[in-house]
Amino acid sequence: MTPGTPGPGPEGVFGWKGLPAAQQPQWPDTRALRRVVGELESYPPLVFAGECDRLRTRLRAVARGEAFLLQGGDCAETFGAVTASQITSKLQTLLQMAAVLTYAASLPVVTIGRIAGQYSKPRSTPTETRDGVTLPAYRGDGINGLDFTPQARTPDPERLKRMYHASSATLNLVRAFTGDGRASLQQVHARNQDFVRASPSGLRYEALLREIGKALYFMRACGVGPDEHGGTEFYSSHEALLLDYEAALTRADPQGRLYDTSAHMVWIGDRTRALDGAHVEFASRISNPIAVKLGPSATPEEALALLERLNPEHDPGRLTFITRMGASRIRDKLPTMVEKIAASGAEVAWVCDPMHGNTLKTVSGHKTRYFDDILDEARGFFEVHRELRTHPAGVHVELTGDDVTECAGGGDEVSITDLHRRYETACDPRLNRSQSLDLAFLVAEFYRTA
Repeated sequence: MTPGTPGPGPEGVFGWKGLPAAQQPQWPDTRALRRVVGELESYPPLVFAGECDRLRTRLRAVARGEAFLLQGGDCAETFGAVTASQITSKLQTLLQMAAVLTYAASLPVVTIGRIAGQYSKPRSTPTETRDGVTLPAYRGDGINGLDFTPQARTPDPERLKRMYHASSATLNLVRAFTGDGRASLQQVHARNQDFVRASPSGLRYEALLREIGKALYFMRACGVGPDEHGGTEFYSSHEALLLDYEAALTRADPQGRLYDTSAHMVWIGDRTRALDGAHVEFASRISNPIAVKLGPSATPEEALALLERLNPEHDPGRLTFITRMGASRIRDKLPTMVEKIAASGAEVAWVCDPMHGNTLKTVSGHKTRYFDDILDEARGFFEVHRELRTHPAGVHVELTGDDVTECAGGGDEVSITDLHRRYETACDPRLNRSQSLDLAFLVAEFYRTA
């Protein structure tokens, strides 16, 4: 088969259709779903096999301790947020974070967005009740709408096509932004200088920022300025939750290897990582780099079994484990898991998601996360790896480039009573730009002492 040729599709060789598939929508019109899936199978790929292979090479360096991974973006993308300003503000925030981490770690930083495909979300309950009315839960714009009405909350397979087109538009802008010089290290450093000047925590970060500035000046003086090396590498990722969509966008390369061309990397969530489930079966068949979220219920034995199922050849670039234990459990749960995988001889990238294990609901009904809890889980992650002399390979965060008030705390000190001011998330609370950059500088400090 030639590049871009549709793969075997959702009914093909994967075999996932015959396995339990958690968190799938209850589509009311299966014929409409089949029609939409058929159309998606004919669409061009959103990413290409060669790009996925390049990311796999970069992640091989991450797993071996030769690079660091920064992964971040929206909890749940929305169709209404596919605008130039919102997309570029997220990109700028991630690249600003990456610049700080690159210097602090003295390693290349691989930057992956939760972007151009994060339009579906697993939910803890299938329905939502308000004032005695029960409707299907909102599962992301790729499935249904956020408005609390029967029409909006009914899963509509036509949304899968909108998801594809929104992802395509986003990737077009990402590629333009990262390829035209606006994402250069010099430009990013200038924006970080503006942040430090305005931040209440700025004095704490000034020394590191001066060091970065001196390094850039030295590179320019030597004639090897960072802008000499072309565009900035940036990769897309999302949770491979909707298996009909993911399979419809699976393509075969000339060697017959299958790639999910919806994103460079896809991950399996904590709620869908069952070894005998459809999501693990699907992921085992594709050649993309993949990740698995591991929550506090995961055991070292389950992690080892996932490793053997998803990466039996122990290729260091194939599998990333993203832990989401919670600040109160990371120091107890993580060490044995890391030791078990290390004893197998496999090199995997261990990445910390300090967001999902630290969510709570306030009296006002807002879901939030305390910045101090997020920071403490990240600190615990680095402490565990320092103790075990293993590589803390990266961080995975939910963030936006906008000045929202969804997580409490941080240098600008968003209080619980401030949450209502700009609470704009479609699902879970995100770090705003200032909090994201605070986290990057503080993680840089952790890395230097790890």
